[in-house]
Amino acid sequence: MTTQQIPVVVLAGFLGAGKTTLLNHLLRSARGTRIGVMVNDFGDIGIDAMTVAGQVGSTVSLGNGCLCCAVDASELDEYLEVLTRPESRLDVIVIEASGLAEPQELVRMVLASENERIVYGGLVQVVDAAEFGATRHRHPATDRHLAVADLVVVNKADRVSADELRSVRETVAGLAGRAAVIEASHGRVDPELLFDRVVPDGEIEGQMSIEDVLYGSDDAADHAHASYETVSLTASTPLHPRRLMAFLDSRPEGLYRIKGFVDLGAADPANRYTVHAVGRFLRFYPEPWPAGEERLTQLVLIGSGIDAAGLRKELAACELSGPQDVPDESGMWGLLRYVPRTEEEPEETLF
Repeated sequence: MTTQQIPVVVLAGFLGAGKTTLLNHLLRSARGTRIGVMVNDFGDIGIDAMTVAGQVGSTVSLGNGCLCCAVDASELDEYLEVLTRPESRLDVIVIEASGLAEPQELVRMVLASENERIVYGGLVQVVDAAEFGATRHRHPATDRHLAVADLVVVNKADRVSADELRSVRETVAGLAGRAAVIEASHGRVDPELLFDRVVPDGEIEGQMSIEDVLYGSDDAADHAHASYETVSLTASTPLHPRRLMAFLDSRPEGLYRIKGFVDLGAADPANRYTVHAVGRFLRFYPEPWPAGEERLTQLVLIGSGIDAAGLRKELAACELSGPQDVPDESGMWGLLRYVPRTEEEPEETLF
């Protein structure tokens, strides 16, 4: 890729689920990550400047390198154009949907955008553990919304008993299908589950920042967001493109993000393929191998309840087994469907 694309994350959930609390937590935890926020609902964003703006079409600086827009959904693409200008230097954009919005429509608008500087970053659906049954009764669309989510955050986990939380999570998991499901209290979700955090110059990765000191460790509930796993996979033998696609198509429940790049050997010796997957969304970006760099497949998989040993075994099964194991001419067809083209149907980006 010649330009790093900006992931656009859609944050949805019915009124009172905790979307704004989660968003404010992401902003406080931003550190060196520049977040663009598009707000389609005028709730309690903890930002004085938004209170002053208070109208559709306003864009304000949040003072920590982040920007915030109050927009109407019909103007989504227009404000994506504003937020993706090079001078904004944003690393991620989060769209907070109205509590009564149809999240699938927002996702479709992002996928249909002709803005080449963005890439879909997933639909995050927030549910209130304490009010989940009542919410489903009042809003029958809840089940439909969960079915299209890439990640579900069962928020307010501290407000219910362990048995009730287990019951809510099981119900949510059943409705959400292959989506990752995590629990949280006070909207505290680790930002690195949603997007890659930028480490500021002078900071050592992993050390505590001033935000950690100010916001990060009031009580044990702060650490509830550690309920996800990161698995790193490396292969020195090229992968068979058809078996790689079978691996991606059959990924386990709870696997939320995949990033990295793959070596397809003789199927395309000139290029490595950068992988970006979130939920059902998948993209491959071919780029020339850097001169002198060892040719490896290196992937990072992020999710909840995933089986690291099983995933390593599945990836190993994708490796070419010898000189006789050569992809035929059609071996790349399934993979090339997910390489961006000038005019592609948005539906082809889901798998």
